[in-house]
Amino acid sequence: MRSDISKTQAGENDLSHFGRYAPQGALAHLLNLTRGASPSWAGRKGAFLVRSVAARAMKGRALDVEALGARMRLYPYDSLRDQWLLFTPQYFDPAERRCLEACMPQDAVFIDIGAGFGGYSLFAAAATGAAARILAIEPNPETFERLVFNIGQNSFATVKALACAIADHDGEMLLIIDPPRGAFRVAGGAKERLLEERVKIPTKSLATLVWEEKLDRIDVLRLDVGGAENLILDPFLRAVPETLWPRFLFAEFASDQLAEEFWERVAALHYRPLLKSARKGIFERC
Repeated sequence: MRSDISKTQAGENDLSHFGRYAPQGALAHLLNLTRGASPSWAGRKGAFLVRSVAARAMKGRALDVEALGARMRLYPYDSLRDQWLLFTPQYFDPAERRCLEACMPQDAVFIDIGAGFGGYSLFAAAATGAAARILAIEPNPETFERLVFNIGQNSFATVKALACAIADHDGEMLLIIDPPRGAFRVAGGAKERLLEERVKIPTKSLATLVWEEKLDRIDVLRLDVGGAENLILDPFLRAVPETLWPRFLFAEFASDQLAEEFWERVAALHYRPLLKSARKGIFERC
């Protein structure tokens, strides 16, 4: 990895010292502008316009900032979520974050499946105390490298990163990584395209993970797993006593249909909605 350049290359993580890419000059001014924008329609529209222009102008640059109470290196040129957290963190799931803050005790057990670069895991660490246990699970090797880097820039001792996929079995699976960076899916299917990269990764069942980590409860289970929710949850709920069922489920979906099917499924398991939109929801076990 070259360390003498001011921007990172596509498909490459820069692990140099944090602060190297601190916002300066006009870019720092733009960040102050977008981060200070109001929640009004006009405020959001203006902030999003500036964000879009600035992200394109940055091209391959990463930036080192604080967002959601944690230090992160973000790559806005290839990740919309990074753009949200870099330029407009005040608009990043504000209702969901308020709900989670109200749900989580200071010693929360928070399992983040599909943790990405660590946004929600680090938010949970910042919102809880030193006795919390936060497991950040990410199967994509490149994204996992970002996750570990971001965890390491903070003083939280409560976040543990795990490089695996949570599935219905312990073993291996083939992960297909699509552009943009970070997008992935499990291999298989008649309509499979020629893709950029295929990686063999370890898998664990959620029950195995809970037993290995010696957890006696789960306060929040977050799922951002591209339609594999039932593949993860069904065998887990059959394998463990109800005392280990998550108190709160937080799930995100790529389509309205997948979300609606999951909402019906968890309602049948006696989870009631605390917060629900078309593609995101937080449910509490009754």
